[in-house]
Amino acid sequence: MTDLPDGAVLCDDGLVRTVWGAAPGMMRDYYDTEWGLPVSGESAHFERLSLEGFQAGLSWATILRKRPAFREVFHGFDADAVARFTGADVERLLDDARIVRNRAKIEATITNAQATIAMRDEGGLETFLWSFQPEDTPRPSTIADVPTTSPESKALSKALRKKGFRFVGPTTTYALMEALGIVDTHVMASYRRGSSGVWPS
Repeated sequence: MTDLPDGAVLCDDGLVRTVWGAAPGMMRDYYDTEWGLPVSGESAHFERLSLEGFQAGLSWATILRKRPAFREVFHGFDADAVARFTGADVERLLDDARIVRNRAKIEATITNAQATIAMRDEGGLETFLWSFQPEDTPRPSTIADVPTTSPESKALSKALRKKGFRFVGPTTTYALMEALGIVDTHVMASYRRGSSGVWPS
């Protein structure tokens, strides 16, 4: 296949993927088995929101490599446990080279855990995030066609900030929507297009 659009790659296993998920290894595994697929439960959504916040200014590969340690130190992203973290916990995490040692992001994760708990009476974080699902999804032919924000991600960012969340700018919330399958931004030629079951291919 020689006429693939920019950003679509025919891989060594005969499958077409988006360029960032093409190389064998960690990123391909994530692309093939996790990215763009809905998850279930508060902790799973809180984890993805938290890791997207930690990713700001860094590569996703960096976050993915550190994800096992993130899951360990944040107690599986159990909001109740994280919400109880103290200043001593922040200092402990700042000494842990296995994660991203950024004070503002660590403190934001604790704040966001508390905000997540506060949302339970209103249906919870999962329901809240999915309430911003748009009426349609992008259909990018090339990698250049993939948006980085949307009206819905801007609205979600604003709404989360109003609820007390931090590190939830519109680019971060759009990446979160992509990761969860709230939008499908696999390039049209990718074999993963439509894999979420949320949107037709």
